[in-house]
Amino acid sequence: MAIYKMKFDKSRCIACDACLIHCKVKNKVPEGLSLNHLFVEGPMAGKDGRPTAKLKYQNCRHCKNPQCVDACPTGALYQREDGLVLLHADKCDGCKACIEACPWSVPVFNEATGKIMKCDYCVDRVDAGGTPACVTGCTAKALTFVRPE
Repeated sequence: MAIYKMKFDKSRCIACDACLIHCKVKNKVPEGLSLNHLFVEGPMAGKDGRPTAKLKYQNCRHCKNPQCVDACPTGALYQREDGLVLLHADKCDGCKACIEACPWSVPVFNEATGKIMKCDYCVDRVDAGGTPACVTGCTAKALTFVRPE
């Protein structure tokens, strides 16, 4: 199975949060929730004495063997042949088993709908040959979307 990947070049990231904002807008993510995360630790003194920060970007990894899919009792979460882990929201009963099963707590619970939400790499854009909103919105070009070969 071919797997899509998201690469993060922390040396390019300026911690502007544009990736997070573009994702929120595109996916209509409610306030207080996020389908992706930018973890910033710092500022701290670098080796040369200048300020620096540790950066880590995280969204769904679309694992080869996704534990969230295995844990979902309703079949709401499933994996396509191309590796994307997607959600049939109409099948989600809000049990949160996927949140518990995911090692990175990627699925989030939307109180307003009583269902989960998760990063799907903006599958509509990917299927049309485009890139996820987080990549498109990254002003520093720190995120790269890699298609399977």
